[in-house]
Amino acid sequence: MNIHEYQAKAVLKEFGLPVSRGVAAFTVEEAVKAARELPGPLYVVKSQIHAGGRGKGKFKELPADAKGGVRLAKSVDEVRANAVEMLGNTLVTAQTGPVGKQVNRLYIEDGSNIQKEFYLSVLVDRETSRVAFVVSTEGGMDIEKVAHETPEKIVTFSVDPATGVMPHHGMAVAKALGLSGDLAKQAVNLTTRLYNAFVAKDMALLEINPLILSTDGQLRCLDAKMSFDSNALYRHPEIVSLRDETEEDPKEIEASRYDLSYIALEGSIGCMVNGAGLAMATLDIIKLYGEEPANFLDVGGGANKEKVTAAFKIITADHNVKGILVNIFGGIMKCDVIAEGVIAAVQDVGLSIPLVVRLEGTNVELGKTIIRESGLNVIAADDLDDAAQKIVKAVRESH
Repeated sequence: MNIHEYQAKAVLKEFGLPVSRGVAAFTVEEAVKAARELPGPLYVVKSQIHAGGRGKGKFKELPADAKGGVRLAKSVDEVRANAVEMLGNTLVTAQTGPVGKQVNRLYIEDGSNIQKEFYLSVLVDRETSRVAFVVSTEGGMDIEKVAHETPEKIVTFSVDPATGVMPHHGMAVAKALGLSGDLAKQAVNLTTRLYNAFVAKDMALLEINPLILSTDGQLRCLDAKMSFDSNALYRHPEIVSLRDETEEDPKEIEASRYDLSYIALEGSIGCMVNGAGLAMATLDIIKLYGEEPANFLDVGGGANKEKVTAAFKIITADHNVKGILVNIFGGIMKCDVIAEGVIAAVQDVGLSIPLVVRLEGTNVELGKTIIRESGLNVIAADDLDDAAQKIVKAVRESH
């Protein structure tokens, strides 16, 4: 689960981390009021969407030469003018894709006098099963670009969970950023607090880009991006309350209600699979035969008829889907349960596109019998390769 920048900064403040003063605004009037509450004379008007690259983004409804989603304003009147242009319009960035995201919230922040920008993030390193820090002197840039062009400017290290964060971790951050004296002490303090926030809130990612050194010699978190481990949200109702469903795909929201692992993609073949590995293999083989998957959907090993029905409805709700491939290997999940769920869903929502079903494993013959005797127009497949070829062929013939 992701949250907005202004919400992330409120979390950072809980842990004593340095952030600039700012106020969230949902209307032009609130933006003006927020600016008047800040000392000025420089303000930053920031679009609040769940995507990076906002400053370089472009609004669909504005001229091509219009400013992006993060703007400087030198007066309250300029704040008002920017708010009028930004609120309700669609911001397209490198991370949103061409569809973009509508800006429904702004963050009006006090301007900062920046001497230098750095990059600092905390994340879960799955190779070491530890919390890791990623540090670079190249703040304000896409870290992927830095990693590709100048990898020597990125320093990474992990924290042993047995000891937790220690002063030497903070000194490693200071060294990587070229800080000494009082600034090194600030870096140690910052590192400790970031780690504590990360662990206490069960985060998956905490990115500060940029971390700035102001002209008055202070380190400050100028931007903040947070992502949380969804499996741990039951421990954090205060974080769940920050969820903005307007930033999420409605199909993914519906999937979360049934504990389904669903990610919308941009292809034409909907997939319903049990098991993440099998789901990835299914996506790969669809691409191998020249089409694109419309989603990743893992119904899980213990899905019931209700979950399968919900999964089918979510797939068919995507208007880009021109065909569906059901690929089930029954272990804990029984093939007859899948068959009953597919039939129930088809009878409920109807079926006007090709459907290929491949079943294997526990109760496979019973599952095939249920589908065969259902009277549905379903294409049976013997194995994954056969299923992929059949759904690709059926989709192309239906165009």
